[in-house]
Amino acid sequence: MASKQELKRYRINLADELHGAAVYETLARVETDPERKRTFGELAASEHEHAKVWADKLRANHQRVRTRPVLKTVLLKGLVHVFGPRFVLPSLAAAEFADRNKYARSPDTAKMSEDERHHASVVQRLANDGKPEATKGAEIAQAESWHRGVSSGNDLRAAVLGANDGLVSNFCLIMGVAGAGTQSKAILLTALAGIVAGACSMALGEWLSVTNARELARTQIAKEADEIEHTPDAEQHELRLIYRAKGLDYEEASRVAAEIMKDKDKALDALTREELGLDPAELGGNPWSAAAVSFCLFSAGAIFPAMPFLWSTGQPAILQCIAFSVIALAAIGMFTSLFNGRSAMYSAVRQVVIGLVAAAFTFGIGHLLGVSVS
Repeated sequence: MASKQELKRYRINLADELHGAAVYETLARVETDPERKRTFGELAASEHEHAKVWADKLRANHQRVRTRPVLKTVLLKGLVHVFGPRFVLPSLAAAEFADRNKYARSPDTAKMSEDERHHASVVQRLANDGKPEATKGAEIAQAESWHRGVSSGNDLRAAVLGANDGLVSNFCLIMGVAGAGTQSKAILLTALAGIVAGACSMALGEWLSVTNARELARTQIAKEADEIEHTPDAEQHELRLIYRAKGLDYEEASRVAAEIMKDKDKALDALTREELGLDPAELGGNPWSAAAVSFCLFSAGAIFPAMPFLWSTGQPAILQCIAFSVIALAAIGMFTSLFNGRSAMYSAVRQVVIGLVAAAFTFGIGHLLGVSVS
């Protein structure tokens, strides 16, 4: 008889595999490319096989097997239908990469462990439109691309976090002004000013971030080009070490490195990808599109707490502001469950509690300042 901890692990693994199977089945239905559709179908079938293993273990221990889709699954399937496979693939690839070794510690799940690592590699290639990963470092950077901001290509995560920034900051700003006893028209003006100021600030910050990243990348590439020109032997040695690390023997690595160094452009491209972990064709994305997206996402979140003051005043407007903000916070919390590994309900409640605590704090500060000023 399995222990309580083992039974809990079985249920978690079953839920994860059913979630993956349902999402891949949805991707297969929506995808128009025949090859990608077939790949998604194969991934779904593999996940169903894994789910059966955990379901059988639960049944063997006389446990009830639940196969109903969880809220996280419903959300992700909805996003696939609305925005298409490419919108969710970066987040899905990151999740697969993070879970690629989750079965590696147990000898009786060796086959599933191998499958999970294969899934991570396949989904990563699909997210990159079929381009193979250059290096281990580049693979990790791609899988955790949310660290790069809105321009990273991980649209889902960037959208959720960008809207959350606008919602929380403007909600707290409105509560702070309301706590000071300010009239509704002044609160509305403050809220609208907060939207514009915050969105402009976020857009400028994103523009600077992407621009600086591009300039740094160009500087690094220029240094590599200079080194290829003036110290080709050292660069050939670096290439040999890189290919040795990839698994080639010394003779083969030396031959490949020497062949690449015959063409300076190819050598620069190889060193840029392999040593610097950069894609010369992208270099961090377009700063203007990143700024525009950041502006829109922040504004989309910030408008929720401000809306009630467009048609209401006084205490009713404040109560509606809180209600609108709670609903939006809960929705954002549910979406964050798609990439934080928590349940949708837990993420929603946590998001609401933190948002309300922050708003209550600013309301209290505003009240104290209002009393002291008056």
